[in-house]
Amino acid sequence: MHVTRQISRRAILKATGVAAGSASIATAATPSVAAGGAFAHPGLLHTGADLARMAAKVKAGASPYTAGYAKLTANRHAQSGWTPNPQAIVYRGTVYRGTGNPQNYGALYHDIHAAYQNALRYHVSGDSSHADTAVAILNAWSAKLTKVDGSADRFLAAGIYGYQAANAAELVRDHSDFARERFQEMLLDVFYSVSEDFLVNHNNGTSAPHYWPNWDLCNMACALATGIFCDDQAKVERAVEYFKDGDGMGSIKHAIPVVHDDGLAEWMEAGRDQGHSLMGVGLMSTICEMAWNQGIDLYGYDDNRFLKGAQYVAKWSLGGHVPYTPYALVDHRPGIQHPTNVATASPAQMRPVWAMAANHYTKRRGLSATYLTQIAAKAAPEGGGGDYGPNSGGFDQLGFGTLAFTRDKATDTKAAPKPAASASPAVGGGLAATGSGEIVGWTAAVGVTAVAGGLLFLRRRDRGRHGAS
Repeated sequence: MHVTRQISRRAILKATGVAAGSASIATAATPSVAAGGAFAHPGLLHTGADLARMAAKVKAGASPYTAGYAKLTANRHAQSGWTPNPQAIVYRGTVYRGTGNPQNYGALYHDIHAAYQNALRYHVSGDSSHADTAVAILNAWSAKLTKVDGSADRFLAAGIYGYQAANAAELVRDHSDFARERFQEMLLDVFYSVSEDFLVNHNNGTSAPHYWPNWDLCNMACALATGIFCDDQAKVERAVEYFKDGDGMGSIKHAIPVVHDDGLAEWMEAGRDQGHSLMGVGLMSTICEMAWNQGIDLYGYDDNRFLKGAQYVAKWSLGGHVPYTPYALVDHRPGIQHPTNVATASPAQMRPVWAMAANHYTKRRGLSATYLTQIAAKAAPEGGGGDYGPNSGGFDQLGFGTLAFTRDKATDTKAAPKPAASASPAVGGGLAATGSGEIVGWTAAVGVTAVAGGLLFLRRRDRGRHGAS
């Protein structure tokens, strides 16, 4: 039976700390995870304190939280009447080994976003019907899904939807009807195993530099989220080590290969196109935020290298000039991509990726981030899946950052990350001080009007050597 097979595999993974049939991502890493290897829950993109803050601010009518929450409640995925459409096998990629199996991965990402949005709406509103809907969606998929398959794009599906599924589940992990153990088994067997295989083998031994950074980044996000959700410290440590020193293009010094004299750091995919660069900022922010909530500072790694890279993409996306060093002059490994100039960027192209990084660097750490500040104001209020076009590119981020990541300025901006408190948030409790003036000031200071976001239509195909997503 399928359940028996999953439990067996889970036992193997737990015993060995590695996907069956593949080598370990890394063996030497000692991130500062919560004492004794215990993980804080909720503790992926949102902590209990974060969820309580959202609820209190919305209840108080504080801006910009109310605008962010309005984006959530208006999204069709955030409605408690959502009916799941689980599949036994999810295919991504137009042709699978000549069989012609049709792509059906849209069913997965629509349902994951519906689960996440309903779970988030529950924590803000206290309406249990939304929690029940999220649980019903997640249970339906863990009862049926056995495999993510397809062309090489299956690695994108495993990475993106694996980290997103874990985040949706984290928000309802203590719901009495949630089949948590079965969901953990699905994460390990269906998503994590594919992600680790990619990070180790890069699609059957393909040269690691062949794939653009987002392939690594989404699979690192899946590995990290799965490790935290399943309380597996070894998996978290390997994901952190890969972020710092992995061979693939998603490790930070490959994804952000050049720090320029002006303090900006070149984003490798800026030589490719704007859409994938925005996706990369969102994925790297996601990895850094999940790690931060477990006491691991990747945001500040290598002298805030991610801040410098995000600032670069923000300036470029706002229409500013940025320098570009051809990547082939930096990395001489065989199989690398060969962009030679920075691509054209449009200020109208927007994804919900900015609030998370902007609030971390300016509010938690008290650092100057002029371009992040400007573009976060322009993107506000950030929406989520379904607000940025109907294709898969509009579902690569969970979104709603204006609601979820707007925060008051920390009193101690030099503080190191600490594991989130392991407690479920109290919905509808006492109101916190709103502290809502600073985000409004962002918009006023830069003289731009907040927009919901433009349409972004991205299609990924298995296009060969230099066409990978």
